[in-house]
Amino acid sequence: MEIQEIFAANLRRHRQAAGLSQEELAYRADIDRTYISALERCVYSASIDVVDRLAKGLGINAADLLLLPKSSDGQGN
Repeated sequence: MEIQEIFAANLRRHRQAAGLSQEELAYRADIDRTYISALERCVYSASIDVVDRLAKGLGINAADLLLLPKSSDGQGN
């Protein structure tokens, strides 16, 4: 899994877990909603500043958006 795919999956997962729409997260992070959609679809790559703004909007650490998700077998692969 590429880092862009990991980021996109984590962004969507954390956003949905927080119960936020793309529009609400966009407002909190001061980013255009269509950009968040594009990030979640791997159309664009986020700069480190954007990763930080999104993490703050989600109330998580920026590193959480870059962690490889654990697999269902618990191995992290």
